[in-house]
Amino acid sequence: MGKRDELIAKYAEDLKGKCGMDPDMDLLTKVTIGCGPAIYDADASTVAATQEGELETVKNNFLIKKLGLAEGPELMEAINSVLETYGMSERNKYRAVVYYMLTKHFGKEAVYA
Repeated sequence: MGKRDELIAKYAEDLKGKCGMDPDMDLLTKVTIGCGPAIYDADASTVAATQEGELETVKNNFLIKKLGLAEGPELMEAINSVLETYGMSERNKYRAVVYYMLTKHFGKEAVYA
């Protein structure tokens, strides 16, 4: 099993154990691949939930650019909702898991089809 496959398995475990979700492995794999080399970097692979700038980056680069959503207050509400689901006390919030949950939240799975 390659490094990416190990990470995808770890992300699936987080979705099941910490988020109470049964992951769609095909979508999770595609979202993980979409994150590119960031998943291999300790800092870039996680979302710093307490940093406003980081949340703006998730909103602008992922929700608006990647998923094609329009700017609006519901974007930040969705990010906060996803982070709440992940668990605010959870130190490592993996970017691929957050992006997966946001993709599901907005019903944008077709972006990865």
